[in-house]
Amino acid sequence: MDVFLMIRRKKLTIFTDAKDSTTVLELKKMIEGIIKVSPENQQLFNKDNVEMDDHRALQDYGLTASSAKAQCPAQIGLAVRGEDGSFEQLEMTPYSSPPDLPDVMKNSEANGAELPS
Repeated sequence: MDVFLMIRRKKLTIFTDAKDSTTVLELKKMIEGIIKVSPENQQLFNKDNVEMDDHRALQDYGLTASSAKAQCPAQIGLAVRGEDGSFEQLEMTPYSSPPDLPDVMKNSEANGAELPS
């Protein structure tokens, strides 16, 4: 079955899908095709921020079709190896929140129609 994934690193977000039997190494190869970083220079982390083992399948980490749906993909963290040979700290920049609606737009009774004066 297909699992839907949201792979995050700093301000980068990658949406992809894979089979639940896909290994972590195969997922890293998919990521390599997008960001041009070889699998040995990538670290993937599950929702508990535990590093994922290359030889285990996604389903071993609880990533199944019922838990990683298209409308609610599972989040995976990505860290890459720096030029000094060590991996960077896992960092996922939080998304910004939209501003509050202006009072004029909050009136749901108007429904786009003019209010009587």
